[in-house]
Amino acid sequence: MVAIGGAVNLAEFEHVLRTRLDPLNAIAAQARVRGDRDLNPDWVEAPAPLKPAAVLAPIVRRPEGWTMLFTQRTNETPAHPGQVSFPGGRVEAHDADALATALRETEEEIGLSRRFIEPIGAWDRYNTGTGFTVTPILGFVEPGFELTLNPREVAEVFETPLSFLMDPANHERRTGVWRGAERAYYAMPYEDRFIWGATAGMIRALWERLYA
Repeated sequence: MVAIGGAVNLAEFEHVLRTRLDPLNAIAAQARVRGDRDLNPDWVEAPAPLKPAAVLAPIVRRPEGWTMLFTQRTNETPAHPGQVSFPGGRVEAHDADALATALRETEEEIGLSRRFIEPIGAWDRYNTGTGFTVTPILGFVEPGFELTLNPREVAEVFETPLSFLMDPANHERRTGVWRGAERAYYAMPYEDRFIWGATAGMIRALWERLYA
């Protein structure tokens, strides 16, 4: 595994990203799928067709250490209230592709301008138990941006060190009851933040794509 810390290691990590993610011009053909069934083989998925969605996994290249940016959803939003997530949402008919969806939703939700984002590539689609098939797209974000949160959807934005998220020792497996059945899920608690569920599952899938 590439350790993340000094400049040399970050350069190695960037090289791994650029060589092992799916290129942006091939996202539509990407066939590998992960999901809530990864830890729950008996999971009965939502009836097809699943609703397509896309999210941006923003890596902020801060001089003191790279981070990943997350949103804390409001308790009032109908989509995963109160949960930690990547900025993103449902694919609309006017979106050219999943990348367009991820960039549009990111700007609408948190006001992050596209001029600060360098999309790098995508990894395995993630099917959720709530009926979505999500394309996660990784993008580098240069510091200096300003954010304007959509108060109807996003309560807060925060950053977590990439070194923490890319350490498999922090990928906890937990269980809980959902819709009357016990289900397993990934969780990555960091300080007072609780990253779990589909978001943590996508991070785990990213780590496996890069290192497993």
